[in-house]
Amino acid sequence: MIDFSPPRIDKKTVEAVAKVMFSGWITTGPKTKEFEQKIADYCHVPKVLCVASATAGLELILRWFGVKEGDEVIVPAYTYCATANVIIHCGATPVMVDICDDFTINVQRIQTAITSRTKVIIPVDIGGYPADYDVINALVKSPEVKALFKAESPEQQLLGRILVMADAAHSFGALYKGKTCGSFTDITVFSFHAIKNLTTAEGGANCFNLPDVFDIELIYKQFYCKILHGQSKDAYTKLHGSWRYDVLEAGYKCNMTDILAAIGVVEIDRYKDDMLVKRKSIFERYTKAFSKIPSVIIPPYESDEKTSSYHLYLLRVNNITEEVRDAIIQQIFDNEVAVNVHFIPLPMLTVYKNMGYQIEDYPQTYQNYSCEISIPVYYDLTDQEVETVIKMVSRAIIDKTQN
Repeated sequence: MIDFSPPRIDKKTVEAVAKVMFSGWITTGPKTKEFEQKIADYCHVPKVLCVASATAGLELILRWFGVKEGDEVIVPAYTYCATANVIIHCGATPVMVDICDDFTINVQRIQTAITSRTKVIIPVDIGGYPADYDVINALVKSPEVKALFKAESPEQQLLGRILVMADAAHSFGALYKGKTCGSFTDITVFSFHAIKNLTTAEGGANCFNLPDVFDIELIYKQFYCKILHGQSKDAYTKLHGSWRYDVLEAGYKCNMTDILAAIGVVEIDRYKDDMLVKRKSIFERYTKAFSKIPSVIIPPYESDEKTSSYHLYLLRVNNITEEVRDAIIQQIFDNEVAVNVHFIPLPMLTVYKNMGYQIEDYPQTYQNYSCEISIPVYYDLTDQEVETVIKMVSRAIIDKTQN
């Protein structure tokens, strides 16, 4: 069976983890700090905070910015549930908008969805392909949109407008107009889950790129406190100094450990010139092969302004129903190739259907979802396995669309 997306684990990874394990320090400590600095350097941002998951990172930002009951946060209808779930956790309302054909959030739909209750916009880079960030950033800074904004917390007053927080769970290493992902918006949240290009098994990171009116060093210290129950000192600091600490707020427990950070340090050091190169080569081979099938829609991953992180190859098949898509997937599975669908749209999930969201309100979202098949892309995928994937996917599409 050809797996869908196993992590890259090799001798170098194992040795790095073993070194931390034998160091006597396995929770948050020097390796986590090293990983944070490497991410900041890679993304060209002033400060990065590593956390236990991207989900935790998203919710921490919303709570820091003062998002609460009665507030609204705009998200695409096409994303993983975590993007919206964190809004519910804060007591606020997810305002879902449709996407464009390229899977990015529709900026025109954002504009019509903004109200005086809008506090945050969360664009999502599905598959690693960046949204139209310059347009979104210009929108929230426009006089008419800023005039609608009602600041209700010190952070909101300081920013003076809607916060733009990129859900970049898929897009570490992506480029937009010459900039590296992490620096496109006020704050960017990455995921390092096991299936991501850059993995730490579980984990995430918040990249802070706020305007100069914010004290980034102070904000980092505040967040570092939040992720450790509100404690004023972490265990590593206490070990190398005074034990006495205070608890400054009722915080959370979502710090990254040095064991996980050790994996991340190995991966980021070989990411740009190794991991991305391999993934791009797989994308290009798929594109060359699938372009020969008239019914196939090749996923967007490169343009004059954007370069994907090559995370997901979101292949689509023209003019098929959801049922035919599922039949294609089943045939591929039957031939020992694992594929997937990214994602079931938010309005189709029971929790959001029960809140009154309806997929009929998001036609492009449903259109993309109903004919999408994600096919394997990962570092250890061999040339022979790529050919097998091409053969089995092509055969299934042709069999199910010509009968």
